[in-house]
Amino acid sequence: MSGSVINANVVDALVLPRLVWLRPNLVGMVFTLSKLLPARYIVRKAREEGKLRPGAVIAETSSGTFGLSLAMVARLHGHPVELVSDPSIEPPLRRRLEDLGATVHIVSDPGPSGAFQIARLELLERILADNPDAFCPRQYTNPQNPASFAPCAEHLARAAGTVDCLVGPVGSGGSLCGTASALRGFSPGLSVVAVDTHHSVIFGLTEGRRTLRGLGNSLVPPNVDHAAVDLVHWVGAAQAYHATRRLHAEHAVFMGPTSGAAFLVADWHARTHPDSLTAVILPDEGYRYQDTVYDNAWLEEKGLRLDAPPAGPVEWDRPHDGTEPWAYYRWGRRTYAEVMGAPPERLELASL
Repeated sequence: MSGSVINANVVDALVLPRLVWLRPNLVGMVFTLSKLLPARYIVRKAREEGKLRPGAVIAETSSGTFGLSLAMVARLHGHPVELVSDPSIEPPLRRRLEDLGATVHIVSDPGPSGAFQIARLELLERILADNPDAFCPRQYTNPQNPASFAPCAEHLARAAGTVDCLVGPVGSGGSLCGTASALRGFSPGLSVVAVDTHHSVIFGLTEGRRTLRGLGNSLVPPNVDHAAVDLVHWVGAAQAYHATRRLHAEHAVFMGPTSGAAFLVADWHARTHPDSLTAVILPDEGYRYQDTVYDNAWLEEKGLRLDAPPAGPVEWDRPHDGTEPWAYYRWGRRTYAEVMGAPPERLELASL
């Protein structure tokens, strides 16, 4: 056999998204696991800079795909992982994390609002104090998180040319803000649409228990660049789940509900802007959700099954805790303080 052998591990093989055309003017950036990019990049940089010694512990807070990505990267490099999570973590994900060698700590007592994030951060700090040589990626504050998505922007620009609008979900701020920052180098006129959910504080709503997991946050991560965002959409769980199933049924793209929420918004934007090219970030596949989002009986039991596609979004004149299941606001590339009149509360806790 002639030719060279490409030596790529599974992480290197999966980091970039596949580009799938969902409409003539809508391209999906379909990731297997989008958080592999920042997990690989942050760990690689920490090893190169001597911040992560061989065999040292990696500790982080995560109840989803960043934890899984980190466990995969750490396993390949021989690092034990300590993950802080909460009861929302799905049992199949926890089993997979533990199979990869991660120790999963569950915070059982939420804060007064019913959210767990601050309690998780406090436990993380105690774990780090007990392990002085441990390294924490700090996905919410580490600028290497958004920086790691620059290759996605180049990948998209080379394949699709000038992009008019980028739509993506927001949790840590890494994928949407990082991709948007780099993509504006190729498409200077790019508009950016952030997809959030109700009871997420990132864009000014009141903290509370979020039905739709995987996007939004109970704190405002510094990696969210509010001044890069043109519009914000808040999507409810039932609407996101219906769109997730439609994405699979109509396009055979099998993704999770965070992707469904982003697809719902991007599909609407593409239909209402037929002469513009829209790209949408679809962060992870749907295998974790086969017994929930993809199960009609579960949806009916939870009261989250819709018989028809949701109507278009309602425009809000300001961010507020409205009852509309799908709403949007023209953020206008302003800072949080410019829109809300004051800096976000508890921002300092994101820097723990």
